[in-house]
Amino acid sequence: SRQLYYTLQDLDPDFQEMFRVLVDFDEDIPLAEDSLEQFAQLLKTRTSEEGMAPLSAAAVARLATYSARLAEHQGRLSARIGDLFQLVSEADFIRQLAKDDVTDVGHIERALKAKATRTGRVSARILEDILAGVILIDSEGAAIGKCNGLTVLEVGDSAFGMPARISATVYPGGSGIVDIEREVNLGQPIHSKGVMILTGYLGSRYAQEFPLEISASIALEQSYGYVDGDSASLGECCALISAISRTPLKQCFAITGSINQFGEVQAVGGVNEKIEGFFRLCEARGLTGEQGAIIPFANVATLMLEERVLEAVRQEKFHIYAVRHVDEALSLLVGESVGAADEQGRFPKGSVNARVVERLRDIAEIGLEEEDKGDARTDDAVAVAASEADSDKA
Repeated sequence: SRQLYYTLQDLDPDFQEMFRVLVDFDEDIPLAEDSLEQFAQLLKTRTSEEGMAPLSAAAVARLATYSARLAEHQGRLSARIGDLFQLVSEADFIRQLAKDDVTDVGHIERALKAKATRTGRVSARILEDILAGVILIDSEGAAIGKCNGLTVLEVGDSAFGMPARISATVYPGGSGIVDIEREVNLGQPIHSKGVMILTGYLGSRYAQEFPLEISASIALEQSYGYVDGDSASLGECCALISAISRTPLKQCFAITGSINQFGEVQAVGGVNEKIEGFFRLCEARGLTGEQGAIIPFANVATLMLEERVLEAVRQEKFHIYAVRHVDEALSLLVGESVGAADEQGRFPKGSVNARVVERLRDIAEIGLEEEDKGDARTDDAVAVAASEADSDKA
């Protein structure tokens, strides 16, 4: 692996002398006509060598789609050939049981479903807990300071997505934005970085005319393991703005995305698994036509979703929204425009963004009033001490 190679290169002075030539293989291949033809030829050669039945054109196309999903990009094929041939071998076994002459797309689909069933115990148990109310996730209604984030859990060689509630609370004070995961040593560095970037965005966006004096806490609810990655920062930002402005967010959406200090939404990994995880929950509870997932616009090219998700989108029973900025995600969650800033940086009166500024200003003024009272008490104490000193002299 790259990590092992470069570690040895750094730590062993003789390693570079013994292994002078490095060949760094890419993990995926650009999808083009010639590479697709080579992909089909490779499948033909391998099935012939292994004594498997030939693949139909539809089966080859389905394997190419599966390879693109492994690469997490619509324009690339994965170089993980071993995983691909393992699927082909299982599909050929299913073909033998069915006594068919050619491995078709149906055999490929059954092999994929069988693999998902074998490795899906954990995801099925979590889904059961959500449906039973043990894990609290809402998929309808609206709430203040809460939204559904999207996470990816890895168990062995399988990965699956699950929604997780993100919550935020706000109150007067000067302790800043507290990341509860970091405070209890469950938040890893990249996650903590995302929360700190969120703090920078909040201050530069809303607190240009007064100090950002706020006490707030952000948590990934019912999370008892380590949390890493900054893909929750968009959801955390929306939950925090909802708590500050006292604006309810629609719970029929789940959201993923990373943000920078300018509020621009950045790409994240595992977007297919994340969307499918929330879709399974919505499907189990019943699709209403309002539910959907909010993802970064940069992740559109990485979408390689299951056919049942695509079919639900075609029928407008489920939706996928791609956003470029925090305001776009907020508008979807709130159900109205949140207000754009004018040339002076002021937001339309009554808009969500204007309410954020007003609340932050009120909290800052409370802090200044407390400081003034503290200064007054200090002055009184000094005056009393001086008076007592004068009396002692007399």
